[in-house]
Amino acid sequence: MLSYRHSFHAGNHADVLKHTVLTLCINYLKEKDKPFLYLDTHSGAGRYLLQSEHAEKTAEYQTGIGRIWQQETLPELLTPYLSVLKYYNRTETLKYYPGSPLIAKQLLRDQDKLNLTEIHSTDYPLLRQEFLKDKRAKVLREDGFQQLKSKLPPQSRRGIILIDPSYEIKEDYQKIPKALLEGYKRFSTGIYLIWYPVVNRTQSQRMINQIVESGIKNILQIELAVQPDNNQKGMTASGMIVINPPWKLQQEMKELLPWLSQQIDPNNIGHYIIKQLVNE
Repeated sequence: MLSYRHSFHAGNHADVLKHTVLTLCINYLKEKDKPFLYLDTHSGAGRYLLQSEHAEKTAEYQTGIGRIWQQETLPELLTPYLSVLKYYNRTETLKYYPGSPLIAKQLLRDQDKLNLTEIHSTDYPLLRQEFLKDKRAKVLREDGFQQLKSKLPPQSRRGIILIDPSYEIKEDYQKIPKALLEGYKRFSTGIYLIWYPVVNRTQSQRMINQIVESGIKNILQIELAVQPDNNQKGMTASGMIVINPPWKLQQEMKELLPWLSQQIDPNNIGHYIIKQLVNE
């Protein structure tokens, strides 16, 4: 039931998209001095060794972050994301890939808080170890979806909520719209980032439609595909549903996504989407 390990997929094209959007949203909230909460429902291990047996078996990072790392010319908007990668990789060799919790750990300030949840028996101790000395962070082995009820709204009334399950359990597609609405009712002004894979387009689109029809306002879709939709096994695309996106995010992604697509999909067989699904 919980066999999924992100270590097989760390640094792939989906991580590049997800973490680019995440860093831009974090930096937006940092423009004001007031603290905020970073809540991560499915945190994973935190750090991934790209020379590990898992990562080398699939080598997905080579066609993801591997195509961007050490590029001579990079868009300025990627600087926050690449700065975190360079912090965890002090040489020219890309050895470690930081997951979302470590990206947040590096970018958040002393006054900000992190609430991290991971239920996997192997990944949870690794995550906890990464944050042992970080007084800003709470690391819990609990159901991540339940955090949208129990931890919202934050005391600061400002926050980013990343909902990023593996979708290995197919019920995740049904759980997300319901859990998201629970959180939104408690904290309607938060920035919600929902990552989704495209393995079966019908399945992912059904979930997106349920979110759109939920009554939630101000919903932006950002998607990057490296292959056309097909019926074969494997992920052809991934995307982010962003609720209450920072006012400049859509324009920033219009600048960034063509460049990212060109690097990650050099044969130009996929596509990208930047679309406002529901207005404010």
